[in-house]
Amino acid sequence: MAPKDKIAMSPDAGSARVVISVDAMGGDHGPAAVVAGLVISARALPDADFIVHGDEGQLSQLLAKSPDLAGRVVLRHAPRAVSMEDKPAAIMRSGSDTSMWGAVSSVRDGEAAVAVSCGNTGALMAVSMLRLRKLAGVNRPAIACFWPSRNAAGFNIMLDVGADIKADAQDLRQYAAMGAAYAAVGLGLDVPRVGLLNVGTEEHKGRAELHEAHELLAKDAAGQFAYVGFVEGSDIPSGRVDVIVTDGFTGNIALKTGEGTAKLIGDLMRESFTRNLGSKLAALASTGVLRHLRRRIDPRRANGGVFLGLNGTVVKSHGGSDAVAFASAIALAHRLSRGAFLARLASRVRAGQSDLANGEEAGASA
Repeated sequence: MAPKDKIAMSPDAGSARVVISVDAMGGDHGPAAVVAGLVISARALPDADFIVHGDEGQLSQLLAKSPDLAGRVVLRHAPRAVSMEDKPAAIMRSGSDTSMWGAVSSVRDGEAAVAVSCGNTGALMAVSMLRLRKLAGVNRPAIACFWPSRNAAGFNIMLDVGADIKADAQDLRQYAAMGAAYAAVGLGLDVPRVGLLNVGTEEHKGRAELHEAHELLAKDAAGQFAYVGFVEGSDIPSGRVDVIVTDGFTGNIALKTGEGTAKLIGDLMRESFTRNLGSKLAALASTGVLRHLRRRIDPRRANGGVFLGLNGTVVKSHGGSDAVAFASAIALAHRLSRGAFLARLASRVRAGQSDLANGEEAGASA
């Protein structure tokens, strides 16, 4: 397949096409899984085009076997890939010839609306920070992820899940504003319910910065989101809240614990249903129920962490993504672009900064 030389850029909902920049070399399954995911995406998203970064020798062969991608891909050669062992600082210094760098740079240069990679998370955040820079007023960017829940949409949003292990009260306040903007586009919610993760819901519990953030969020809630107060770990998958705000250390541990628990339950169910003839017959009788449950909790449906607080949109796909999971990340990237997400996020951040400035002026006057 001969890739096109140029694709018309479409950063907002009013444009005809959505251009998505793809790091094809990251992840555990290599470029074959990425291209297979693009084929799924091309069929599902007729208005999407792709700039694919990676080894031209490997990718040209894979793309040639994919007629669904004909005329919808620009192939950009990158001689190197970022490995999971690479240090973020090293990639920042000498990673300009990598597929990850190229994917993010296409967003920076205005060629694409959003970048998607399933490569090294730390390196991707570092490159994104370097190439895109932070939104004005943002102290610490955050990574937001979907979490299966009892809500009508089927998911909650949690942030930060690993961009930075620290977060003071003002950072948590910004996370709430950015998470609410993400929920408006990603989950289609007009007034998202925001909760602050704590060791309990009682007013007296938690660290000092949580109490300060609690007071700030109660004041911010009007017009931006509905603040439900403190929430605890058991609320993360509940229907009580739409956006869970926490620091990156706590959020990452919660995320990895949830992933590990889900895998354990799946393994135990598989062992139970294959233990003997009786259990195999029970599994056969329950095929429909098990298939529904598998679809409901399939982590591939929720694939894609979004970097919030940058001058550009970057979606981090899971490192172990197969074709279906990578297509889910592409679908999320497409949805964010069509929803003019970056403009809405910047507006929320500016509003928060204005509220903070007004509050400081009022305090000074008093």
